[in-house]
Amino acid sequence: MTKICYLDFDGVLHSDQVYLSRDFGIHMQAEGRGLFEWISILDELLAPHRDVSIVLSTTWVAEFGLDVTRQVLPEALQERVIGATYNPENLGYFDAWPRGKQVASDVKIRKPDRWFALDDDPSGWADSSRGHVIQTNGATGISTSEVQEEIRRLLNSW
Repeated sequence: MTKICYLDFDGVLHSDQVYLSRDFGIHMQAEGRGLFEWISILDELLAPHRDVSIVLSTTWVAEFGLDVTRQVLPEALQERVIGATYNPENLGYFDAWPRGKQVASDVKIRKPDRWFALDDDPSGWADSSRGHVIQTNGATGISTSEVQEEIRRLLNSW
C-alpha cells in the first residue's frame, strides 16, 4: 500500500517569511525564527509510520533541484523522499499552477492508496482534495498542537 505525505517547506517546517536573494542567500525575515525550526516535529510524527513516503511539493525543488533540496532534511526524512511534484519536464506550466493543482497532478500520476498534504497555501485545492490537506498557518506551520494532533489522527486512521 502506497502512502504519501506531500510536503511543502515554507509555512510548514518554518515560517513562510523566507526569501532568496543574491546578496543574502536563503534568509528569514520573521524576527526570531529559523530555517527548518519545526522539522524535528515532522520527524517525530512520521517515526511510527515507516511506510509513509514523502513527495516534496515545495518551490525549493524548482530553485535548487531535488537532490540539494532533499539534503536539507534530516537523514530519516531524506530516506522517505521518493520525488517531487516539480520536475524539469513540467517547468512550462508548473509555476502557473496553484499548489493544489500541482499536487493533484502528481496524485494522478503516482496513484497512492493514501495521501495527505502539509501546506500553508490554500489555493487550487479541489473539493475532492479537501480531506487530504492539512492547512497550516504560514507563521506557525506544524508547530501548533492542533496541527500536530490533526496529523496524528490522520496517520493513525490509516
